[in-house]
Amino acid sequence: MANNIIIFDTTLRDGEQSPGASLDINEKVQIARQLALLQVNVIEAGFPVSSQGDFESVKRIAQDVRGVSVAGLARAVEKDIDSAARALEKAEKPRIHIFLATSEIHRKYKLLKAKEEIIHLAVKAVKYARKYVDDIEFSPEDASRTELDFLVQVVEAVIDAGAKTVNIPDTVGYAVPDHYASLIRGLKEHVKNIHKAIISVHCHNDLGLAVANSLAAVKAGAQQVECTINGIGERAGNAALEEIVMALKTRQDFYHCSTRIVTKELIATSKLVSTLTGLRVQRNKAIVGENAFAHQSGVHQDGVLKERTTYEIIKPEDVGHLKTRLVLGKLSGRHALKERIKELGYELSEEEFERAFKEFKHIADKKKEVFDEDIEAIIGIEKMEVPAIFQLEGLSISCGPNTVPTAGVRLKLQDGSTVDNATIGDGPIDALFKAIDLSTGIPGKLQDYNIQAVTSGKDAMGEVYVNIDVNGKSIAGRAVSTDIIEASAKAYLHAINKAAANNPKYTIHP
Repeated sequence: MANNIIIFDTTLRDGEQSPGASLDINEKVQIARQLALLQVNVIEAGFPVSSQGDFESVKRIAQDVRGVSVAGLARAVEKDIDSAARALEKAEKPRIHIFLATSEIHRKYKLLKAKEEIIHLAVKAVKYARKYVDDIEFSPEDASRTELDFLVQVVEAVIDAGAKTVNIPDTVGYAVPDHYASLIRGLKEHVKNIHKAIISVHCHNDLGLAVANSLAAVKAGAQQVECTINGIGERAGNAALEEIVMALKTRQDFYHCSTRIVTKELIATSKLVSTLTGLRVQRNKAIVGENAFAHQSGVHQDGVLKERTTYEIIKPEDVGHLKTRLVLGKLSGRHALKERIKELGYELSEEEFERAFKEFKHIADKKKEVFDEDIEAIIGIEKMEVPAIFQLEGLSISCGPNTVPTAGVRLKLQDGSTVDNATIGDGPIDALFKAIDLSTGIPGKLQDYNIQAVTSGKDAMGEVYVNIDVNGKSIAGRAVSTDIIEASAKAYLHAINKAAANNPKYTIHP
């Protein structure tokens, strides 16, 4: 049977200390309710004595949220403990979390107290809090930089005083995995009454090791992990809840541990916290980032399409993603494009697909990501089945203030030869169409010209529709490109090719 790891979420306390993050009472309650849906074991709702707003937030969460323990933070002083107790009065499962610094640097420069005084204050605070609740957690702040023999004395003393959980914080992110794991093992070995309490860990990410340190501690015997959604928190943040949970779930063979977390709620929780705090999640963030289940390399896409586990160790739906996302771009291959076309509901012949793939590669070289709308636009063009009597080989445009708009085009003919022409016009598009007329020998008269963006962004594909009159017959043309001038030329040529296909005399250049 796997050991159940307690997940202590401190998004609303330590997470809100992130520079730039600020939540009002209603937002905190909204997040707390989502955390309850996620089924964290403990919600640290705030630091009640720090402000009236924090007090009211903890009070509301304690009153409204059920099914989880609700904790309030307090320093090892009576007024803090009194405030936390009042805020937690209506909680279903109240917990008072007391902290007091123990490291030499904190004793010397912040507290100005000797070791004996620290132990006395810690014991006194725990005993005082026991008047209000049975569930007391004690944190020797900066534990990872505290002398092991002194840390053992403090932990043993607070457990004797009634603390049911002892948290060993890596307050400044100083620890590394081997060091932190040995610290947990040292406490398990030397604290005589350690079996009477839960060992918890709380890691900061100053060296980018918060998750690694937390997992090393679990492997060494820690039973509770303190973490935040998206890893937000003071300075570089805390251990990310979603990474801890999914590491334990994915590598249960190694850690032999589980949590009660409903992992399908991870994405929803991440998005809610990101939206309300204004702290955006980086695209390549593990588990909840936009790219976490996105594949762009053609080799990876081909492997995932054949067997998901070739390049994915987690099912995207297990954490709340809809599905694996194949990012179509210049590195994508035929397999990925063909699969996406099928998903969009289109069927292409091999010849049509090859033309579409050629156009896809042309577009992909010009923009970072090719979207579904781009692909549909490409398919729409390829499905028109118009003979390419005249193909655009190149174009040039010259225009601007105090200049005469000039356009030049090079067209490839059916026999493989090319023809070049340039002319002026009332504007760059007018000059472009006149140069095409001159090169094809087909006199088109523009009746309608329309441009619209297929997708958003600076590299959006533009779709151009034209309607031209050729010898009294109205003919429509359409094309897409990231270059509007190019799309305009191709749309006009599309219409010209229709005219040429319907009238043999135009199929040969005069």
